[in-house]
Amino acid sequence: MMTNLFSVFDPSTNIFNLSLNWTSTFLGFMLIPMMYWLMPSRYIIIWNSILLTLHKEFKTLIGSNGFTGSTFIFISLFSFILFNNFLGLFPYIFTSSSHLTMTLSLALPLWMSFMIYGWINNTQHMFAHLVPQGTPAVLMPFMVCIETISNVIRPGTLAVRLAANMIAGHLLLTLLGNTGPALSTSILSLLITAQIALLILESAVAMIQSYVFAVLATLYSSEVN
Repeated sequence: MMTNLFSVFDPSTNIFNLSLNWTSTFLGFMLIPMMYWLMPSRYIIIWNSILLTLHKEFKTLIGSNGFTGSTFIFISLFSFILFNNFLGLFPYIFTSSSHLTMTLSLALPLWMSFMIYGWINNTQHMFAHLVPQGTPAVLMPFMVCIETISNVIRPGTLAVRLAANMIAGHLLLTLLGNTGPALSTSILSLLITAQIALLILESAVAMIQSYVFAVLATLYSSEVN
């Protein structure tokens, strides 16, 4: 009997018919308060230096017209996505960031808030964005249509990019892992080596995708000022 290839990612954890899949998303809240009661360790110092670097970079991207402290929204977004991406690499833990339900709920409110703020406060600036500088008069109607479509699909591209990149690596790891019992000992050692290499690659993807999501959200916010 054939089953759906993506059925391995279907939510299945429950106790007394109560779904517990999305609780993995909130596990970080149990760990964060410990930092306020302990002396800073090396890991916390490294993490603080990373956040400070991100703060400086996001502040540069937003520009001088941005609000003071707005970078912390995107730093929190980066930290939240990074935590969930890494959590999904552990066995038997539900990867919430591989589902469009979560990624779209992060991207859509951000994009909507940027659009509402921009069209209410900087209407002329938003209209100017629809026609790139130097566009011939004949092409202006087409450029307005193209720019409008590219603007509308932004939250979808943000959500699909994150979900697709997370689910692709997990799917490859799952498919290779399922072939293990049928292999000989010599080929099994190669499979384990390949799985470790893929796990390292997935760790890099987890960091890169959370960074890309936060940077693109920052760039979208900078366009409305």
